[in-house]
This record gives sequence, structure tokens and C-alpha cells, in this order.
Amino acid sequence: MTTVTTRQRPAAVILTPSAEARVAKLMAEAPVGAIGVKLSTPRRGCSGLAYSVDYVTAVDPLDEQIETPGGLFFIDGGSVLYLIGSTMDWQEDDFTAGFVFQNPNAKGSCGCGESFTV
Repeated sequence: MTTVTTRQRPAAVILTPSAEARVAKLMAEAPVGAIGVKLSTPRRGCSGLAYSVDYVTAVDPLDEQIETPGGLFFIDGGSVLYLIGSTMDWQEDDFTAGFVFQNPNAKGSCGCGESFTV
């Protein structure tokens, strides 16, 4: 008899500790009914795709689900292929604050950095 060993699949996106802390803050301030935060890549911007982070109120079985210390983080099922191997960070300074992505799949981005192409 052979033994089948299964290993846990790595997350499609790695969240840095500061990104996890931001997800926790968002969930602490979430509107009623929100069950988590979802990352997607809608078509928009100069280069074709953009990053979008929104509250989610229902589980979509096609979405990737990551448990973080601050709450559930979802990745849109249709966006996973564009995001595999990415790192998501939260950066804040005197002038700007926002999620920053290191995406090995991105082949280019627009001048302002708001959208990317694969």
C-alpha cells in the first residue's frame, strides 16, 4: 500500500506583516455584513489591469482564501493567475498611504503606477 502525502499549497499572494495589520484595521472598521477583504484585478487604467481592494460580504467558492491574524483575505478567482507569487505590502508616509504590490507577472505598468499589464 502506498501512502500519499499532500503538502499545503502556498498562498497565491504573500502579505507582509504591515499588510496583515492593515487588513486587521480594515476589518475592525468594516461595515456591517463584511466577512473579509478581497483583492481583485479589474480591467482599467492605461495598462489594462489595476489592483482593487474591497470589502466582501459573501464567500465565492472560486476565490482563494487566506486567513490572516486580522481576518479573512480573499483573492478573486479570476485574478489569481495574474497575482501568483506577488507580495502585498502596506506603506505609509507623510504624503501617501496604500497597498504596494511586487508582482513578478507584471510585464509593464503605466507611468503613474496605477495599472499594469501581464
